[in-house]
Amino acid sequence: MQTKHWFVFITLGAVWSASFLWIKIAIEELGPFTIVAYRVLLGLLFAGGVVILRKLHWPQNLKEWTPFLILGLTNMALPFFLITWSELHIDSAVASILNATVPLFTLLIAHFFLQDDKMTLQKVIGLLIGFGGVVILLSKDLGASQNSVLGQLAVILAAVLYGISGVYARRNTQHVQGIVRGTAPLVSATAIMWIAAFAAESPIQIPALPLTWIALLWLGVLGSGLAFIMVFYLIHEIGPTRTSMVTYLFPVGGVILGVIFLNEQLSWQLVTGSLLIILSLVIVNWKRLEAK
Repeated sequence: MQTKHWFVFITLGAVWSASFLWIKIAIEELGPFTIVAYRVLLGLLFAGGVVILRKLHWPQNLKEWTPFLILGLTNMALPFFLITWSELHIDSAVASILNATVPLFTLLIAHFFLQDDKMTLQKVIGLLIGFGGVVILLSKDLGASQNSVLGQLAVILAAVLYGISGVYARRNTQHVQGIVRGTAPLVSATAIMWIAAFAAESPIQIPALPLTWIALLWLGVLGSGLAFIMVFYLIHEIGPTRTSMVTYLFPVGGVILGVIFLNEQLSWQLVTGSLLIILSLVIVNWKRLEAK
């Protein structure tokens, strides 16, 4: 990857690292449908504002809109809801590990549907090392409490949807400008989630706690609006498999924040897991070793 790609990749990882924490905070006051509805609406307002201010062109007809309408469901509404709902039933550490299976699913799917993102021994080794690093990093938190099987399956299903969506986006969204690619799916995601929220959790609750609003603003403006502009940029620049490896950075960021701000102990798991994740990123992106 080029320097600009690394910058966007690391920024995306930093933004999303805190997502599981903010979801845990928001779900103390709001239901999962309502959280995701606010999240995608705030994301749409931010990213849509950028599109309007820059006078970019939206898709012009139903044929051009169709891929984005689909991605709003498969890459935003459904996985957002599944992960948010899962945190009612499982620990954030478990959710982080299961979410880190996204690159493994993406690698498999991309191999069969993309010509420029094939499975290689180098990629497989790198991805497995990175996943091992995630497991080691969070191993001290596993088993601390009971975790629902359904909650775990929800995160795995979300990971599969992310994998499918990344490949689908690479194949079907090149006809519009980069920023619009990340914004357009928020249109259908917002419509879907507000309909679902009114159906499942009516009357819709307006957050009363300032901390809940901070969580929603983080998840919406940064974690949805800005983040998906970066995601779709990376998908078309470096491919869905490499882009999906950003999920390996989530637990690293979360644990580091705990050490800095919560005075948590700097453990061997943090050091070893983080080094393995960094090693995996180097292996997967080392062009000299990758089969041409």
